[in-house]
Amino acid sequence: MLIGKEAVVDAAAKMTSKGQVTVPKAVRDALGLKEGDEIVFRVEGNRAVLARIPDLLALAGTIRVPAAKRSAAWDEVIRRTRSDRAATRR
Repeated sequence: MLIGKEAVVDAAAKMTSKGQVTVPKAVRDALGLKEGDEIVFRVEGNRAVLARIPDLLALAGTIRVPAAKRSAAWDEVIRRTRSDRAATRR
């Protein structure tokens, strides 16, 4: 089922005596889950929401870093960024 641009998947599973649950294939497919992926559960009232934890290392190299900020200490990058932003606000 589609609501807006998001797929809505209803699936049931049974918990084992060890507290384990197999994530149904429809849910794995909808979330793009594969073996080895990490997931997080968030309890909201009497519901649990399951989400895939993004692989932040996979994002490495996807954002262009200006040459002036490469190999700079993180504190220096923050200081320069704040200084640049303050200058444009004046």
